Amino acid sequence: MGEPEPTIQIDRISYQIDGALILEEVSLEVAEGETIVLLGESGSGKTTLLKMVNRLIEPTSGEIRIEGRPAREWDLIELRRHIGYVLQEAGLFPHFTVEQSVALVPRLLNWQRERTEARISEVLDLVGLPRGKFGGRFPHELSGGQRQRVGVARALAADPPIILLDEPFGALDVLTRTALQKEFSHIVRDLGKTAIFVTHDLHEAEILATRIALLDKGRIVFLGTPAEFRLADVPLARAYLETTGTAV
Repeated sequence: MGEPEPTIQIDRISYQIDGALILEEVSLEVAEGETIVLLGESGSGKTTLLKMVNRLIEPTSGEIRIEGRPAREWDLIELRRHIGYVLQEAGLFPHFTVEQSVALVPRLLNWQRERTEARISEVLDLVGLPRGKFGGRFPHELSGGQRQRVGVARALAADPPIILLDEPFGALDVLTRTALQKEFSHIVRDLGKTAIFVTHDLHEAEILATRIALLDKGRIVFLGTPAEFRLADVPLARAYLETTGTAV
Protein backbone atom coordinates (compact mmCIF):
# COMPACT_ATOMS: atom_id res chain seq x y z
CA MET A 1 0.00 0.00 0.00
CA GLY A 2 1.21 3.52 -0.83
CA GLU A 3 1.15 6.61 1.33
CA PRO A 4 -2.35 7.90 2.17
CA GLU A 5 -3.47 10.86 0.10
CA PRO A 6 -3.14 14.24 1.78
CA THR A 7 -6.39 15.70 3.09
CA ILE A 8 -5.71 18.94 1.18
CA GLN A 9 -3.64 19.18 -1.99
CA ILE A 10 -2.88 22.61 -3.47
CA ASP A 11 -1.35 22.12 -6.89
CA ARG A 12 0.29 25.04 -8.73
CA ILE A 13 -2.35 27.56 -7.72
CA SER A 14 -2.15 31.06 -9.19
CA TYR A 15 -4.52 33.95 -8.69
CA GLN A 16 -4.65 37.20 -10.59
CA ILE A 17 -7.02 40.13 -10.23
CA ASP A 18 -7.05 43.37 -12.22
CA GLY A 19 -3.66 42.48 -13.68
CA ALA A 20 -2.04 41.97 -10.26
CA LEU A 21 -0.60 38.54 -9.47
CA ILE A 22 -1.61 37.68 -5.89
CA LEU A 23 -0.51 34.02 -5.86
CA GLU A 24 2.00 32.41 -8.20
CA GLU A 25 2.37 28.65 -8.72
CA VAL A 26 1.73 27.74 -5.07
CA SER A 27 1.82 24.04 -4.19
CA LEU A 28 1.21 22.61 -0.74
CA GLU A 29 0.01 19.32 0.75
CA VAL A 30 -1.63 19.07 4.17
CA ALA A 31 -1.71 15.63 5.76
CA GLU A 32 -4.57 14.36 7.87
CA GLY A 33 -4.28 15.71 11.41
CA GLU A 34 -1.68 18.31 10.48
CA THR A 35 -1.81 22.02 11.31
CA ILE A 36 -0.21 24.13 8.60
CA VAL A 37 0.34 27.77 9.52
CA LEU A 38 0.42 30.25 6.64
CA LEU A 39 2.79 32.93 7.89
CA GLY A 40 3.38 36.22 6.11
CA GLU A 41 2.99 39.95 6.06
CA SER A 42 -0.10 41.79 4.82
CA GLY A 43 -0.42 41.34 1.07
CA SER A 44 1.60 38.12 0.94
CA GLY A 45 -1.42 36.11 -0.28
CA LYS A 46 -2.00 33.95 2.78
CA THR A 47 -5.68 34.81 3.32
CA THR A 48 -6.39 34.51 -0.41
CA LEU A 49 -4.89 31.01 -0.36
CA LEU A 50 -6.92 30.04 2.71
CA LYS A 51 -10.18 31.19 1.09
CA MET A 52 -9.49 29.05 -1.97
CA VAL A 53 -9.70 25.87 0.10
CA ASN A 54 -13.44 26.34 0.69
CA ARG A 55 -13.95 28.15 -2.62
CA LEU A 56 -14.68 31.61 -1.27
CA ILE A 57 -12.19 32.57 -4.00
CA GLU A 58 -11.60 30.54 -7.16
CA PRO A 59 -8.03 30.23 -8.51
CA THR A 60 -7.08 31.65 -11.88
CA SER A 61 -5.13 28.46 -12.60
CA GLY A 62 -4.12 25.28 -10.83
CA GLU A 63 -6.20 22.88 -8.76
CA ILE A 64 -7.12 22.20 -5.15
CA ARG A 65 -8.18 18.70 -4.10
CA ILE A 66 -10.01 17.95 -0.87
CA GLU A 67 -9.71 14.33 0.26
CA GLY A 68 -8.50 13.41 -3.22
CA ARG A 69 -11.39 15.07 -5.06
CA PRO A 70 -11.04 18.34 -7.01
CA ALA A 71 -12.66 21.15 -5.04
CA ARG A 72 -14.54 22.25 -8.18
CA GLU A 73 -16.30 18.86 -8.28
CA TRP A 74 -17.70 19.22 -4.76
CA ASP A 75 -21.16 20.62 -4.28
CA LEU A 76 -20.35 24.05 -2.85
CA ILE A 77 -22.68 23.74 0.16
CA GLU A 78 -21.45 20.23 0.92
CA LEU A 79 -17.84 21.42 0.73
CA ARG A 80 -18.35 24.31 3.11
CA ARG A 81 -20.22 22.15 5.61
CA HIS A 82 -17.26 19.76 5.44
CA ILE A 83 -14.90 22.57 6.49
CA GLY A 84 -15.12 24.62 9.69
CA TYR A 85 -14.19 28.28 9.28
CA VAL A 86 -13.12 30.67 12.04
CA LEU A 87 -12.77 34.39 11.34
CA GLN A 88 -11.07 37.21 13.18
CA GLU A 89 -13.66 38.79 15.52
CA ALA A 90 -15.56 35.42 15.34
CA GLY A 91 -18.22 36.75 12.93
CA LEU A 92 -21.12 35.87 15.23
CA PHE A 93 -24.68 36.93 14.44
CA PRO A 94 -25.59 39.59 17.04
CA HIS A 95 -29.17 38.32 17.41
CA PHE A 96 -28.13 34.67 17.98
CA THR A 97 -27.40 33.37 21.45
CA VAL A 98 -24.26 31.30 21.98
CA GLU A 99 -26.16 28.03 21.72
CA GLN A 100 -28.03 29.19 18.59
CA SER A 101 -24.71 30.08 16.93
CA VAL A 102 -23.21 26.68 17.75
CA ALA A 103 -26.36 24.85 16.58
CA LEU A 104 -26.47 26.63 13.21
CA VAL A 105 -24.67 24.10 11.00
CA PRO A 106 -26.03 20.95 12.69
CA ARG A 107 -29.55 22.29 12.12
CA LEU A 108 -28.77 23.10 8.49
CA LEU A 109 -27.65 19.49 8.20
CA ASN A 110 -30.99 18.36 9.68
CA TRP A 111 -29.47 16.63 12.64
CA GLN A 112 -31.97 15.17 15.09
CA ARG A 113 -32.78 17.50 17.96
CA GLU A 114 -31.29 15.22 20.61
CA ARG A 115 -28.01 14.93 18.70
CA THR A 116 -27.81 18.69 18.17
CA GLU A 117 -28.52 19.46 21.81
CA ALA A 118 -25.86 17.01 22.97
CA ARG A 119 -23.33 18.46 20.55
CA ILE A 120 -23.97 22.04 21.69
CA SER A 121 -23.13 21.08 25.26
CA GLU A 122 -20.13 19.00 24.19
CA VAL A 123 -18.36 21.67 22.12
CA LEU A 124 -19.11 24.49 24.56
CA ASP A 125 -17.50 22.41 27.31
CA LEU A 126 -14.59 21.74 24.97
CA VAL A 127 -13.85 25.46 24.54
CA GLY A 128 -14.38 26.30 28.20
CA LEU A 129 -17.83 27.92 27.98
CA PRO A 130 -20.24 25.69 29.93
CA ARG A 131 -23.67 25.84 28.37
CA GLY A 132 -25.49 26.45 31.63
CA LYS A 133 -23.53 29.66 32.14
CA PHE A 134 -22.97 30.90 28.58
CA GLY A 135 -25.51 29.20 26.28
CA GLY A 136 -28.17 31.90 26.58
CA ARG A 137 -25.84 34.88 26.22
CA PHE A 138 -25.64 37.13 23.17
CA PRO A 139 -22.32 38.24 21.61
CA HIS A 140 -22.46 41.69 23.23
CA GLU A 141 -22.54 39.99 26.62
CA LEU A 142 -19.23 38.21 25.98
CA SER A 143 -15.60 39.29 26.11
CA GLY A 144 -13.48 39.20 22.95
CA GLY A 145 -11.85 35.95 24.03
CA GLN A 146 -15.22 34.37 24.78
CA ARG A 147 -16.55 35.38 21.36
CA GLN A 148 -13.55 33.71 19.73
CA ARG A 149 -14.20 30.56 21.75
CA VAL A 150 -17.77 30.56 20.43
CA GLY A 151 -16.39 30.93 16.90
CA VAL A 152 -14.20 27.86 17.41
CA ALA A 153 -17.11 25.92 18.94
CA ARG A 154 -19.33 26.81 15.97
CA ALA A 155 -16.63 25.65 13.55
CA LEU A 156 -16.33 22.33 15.40
CA ALA A 157 -20.07 21.77 15.92
CA ALA A 158 -20.77 19.53 12.93
CA ASP A 159 -17.47 17.69 13.50
CA PRO A 160 -15.87 18.69 10.17
CA PRO A 161 -12.53 17.02 9.39
CA ILE A 162 -10.97 20.32 8.22
CA ILE A 163 -10.75 23.66 10.06
CA LEU A 164 -9.66 26.96 8.46
CA LEU A 165 -8.71 29.89 10.69
CA ASP A 166 -8.02 33.42 9.47
CA GLU A 167 -6.09 35.29 12.20
CA PRO A 168 -8.77 34.39 14.75
CA PHE A 169 -6.87 35.67 17.78
CA GLY A 170 -5.28 38.74 16.21
CA ALA A 171 -7.51 41.33 17.87
CA LEU A 172 -7.16 39.98 21.41
CA ASP A 173 -4.93 41.12 24.25
CA VAL A 174 -1.68 39.20 24.70
CA LEU A 175 -2.72 37.11 27.73
CA THR A 176 -6.06 36.05 26.24
CA ARG A 177 -4.44 35.34 22.92
CA THR A 178 -1.73 33.14 24.45
CA ALA A 179 -4.31 31.16 26.44
CA LEU A 180 -6.47 30.58 23.36
CA GLN A 181 -3.49 29.56 21.24
CA LYS A 182 -2.59 26.84 23.71
CA GLU A 183 -6.19 25.70 24.11
CA PHE A 184 -6.75 25.57 20.37
CA SER A 185 -3.54 23.62 19.81
CA HIS A 186 -4.68 20.95 22.28
CA ILE A 187 -8.23 20.81 20.90
CA VAL A 188 -7.19 20.36 17.27
CA ARG A 189 -4.60 17.72 18.05
CA ASP A 190 -6.82 15.83 20.50
CA LEU A 191 -9.66 15.74 17.93
CA GLY A 192 -7.36 14.84 15.03
CA LYS A 193 -8.51 17.77 12.88
CA THR A 194 -6.66 18.93 9.79
CA ALA A 195 -6.16 22.70 10.04
CA ILE A 196 -4.83 25.65 8.09
CA PHE A 197 -4.19 28.71 10.23
CA VAL A 198 -3.32 32.19 8.91
CA THR A 199 -1.18 34.56 10.98
CA HIS A 200 1.52 37.20 10.69
CA ASP A 201 2.82 36.34 14.18
CA LEU A 202 5.82 33.99 14.37
CA HIS A 203 5.24 33.18 18.05
CA GLU A 204 1.70 32.05 17.24
CA ALA A 205 2.98 29.99 14.31
CA GLU A 206 5.52 28.23 16.51
CA ILE A 207 2.89 27.31 19.11
CA LEU A 208 0.37 25.96 16.62
CA ALA A 209 2.16 24.63 13.56
CA THR A 210 3.07 21.15 12.57
CA ARG A 211 4.73 22.98 9.67
CA ILE A 212 5.06 26.65 8.74
CA ALA A 213 4.52 27.84 5.16
CA LEU A 214 6.12 31.28 4.83
CA LEU A 215 4.60 33.38 2.04
CA ASP A 216 6.24 36.35 0.37
CA LYS A 217 4.72 38.19 -2.60
CA GLY A 218 2.42 35.30 -3.47
CA ARG A 219 4.95 32.48 -3.26
CA ILE A 220 5.92 29.97 -0.58
CA VAL A 221 9.55 30.76 0.22
CA PHE A 222 9.89 28.30 3.11
CA LEU A 223 8.03 25.16 4.22
CA GLY A 224 9.08 23.19 7.26
CA THR A 225 8.72 22.58 10.99
CA PRO A 226 9.11 25.39 13.52
CA ALA A 227 12.53 23.96 14.42
CA GLU A 228 13.57 24.02 10.76
CA PHE A 229 12.26 27.59 10.44
CA ARG A 230 14.73 28.71 13.10
CA LEU A 231 17.60 27.35 10.99
CA ALA A 232 16.27 28.50 7.61
CA ASP A 233 18.64 30.45 5.38
CA VAL A 234 15.78 32.51 3.94
CA PRO A 235 16.01 36.30 4.27
CA LEU A 236 12.37 36.78 5.30
CA ALA A 237 12.60 33.96 7.87
CA ARG A 238 15.76 35.55 9.31
CA ALA A 239 13.98 38.91 9.46
CA TYR A 240 11.10 37.36 11.44
CA LEU A 241 13.52 35.74 13.86
CA GLU A 242 15.55 38.90 14.33
CA THR A 243 12.40 40.95 14.95
CA THR A 244 11.36 38.57 17.73
CA GLY A 245 14.89 38.34 19.09
CA THR A 246 15.09 34.57 18.56
CA ALA A 247 17.54 34.35 15.65
CA VAL A 248 20.17 31.64 16.06
